[in-house]
Amino acid sequence: MPVENIVAALSLLGTALGSLAGILASSRLTTYRIGKLEEKVNKHNGLIERMVAVEQSTKSAHHRLDDLEKRVGES
Repeated sequence: MPVENIVAALSLLGTALGSLAGILASSRLTTYRIGKLEEKVNKHNGLIERMVAVEQSTKSAHHRLDDLEKRVGES
């Protein structure tokens, strides 16, 4: 087998392995970053849910205060 063919085959193999390694590394990084984004979204959604509960509680407190003010005003 001529030396040129061996060099070409090794170059092809090296290029293929390098490309595969780059693709795998990129895939792992993308998966990692998506996981981190999902964590942030979950934290944000939890905050939204807590804020809704706080707003409902605040409305209830305002209604109670309004009722108390009416009672005091009637006295």
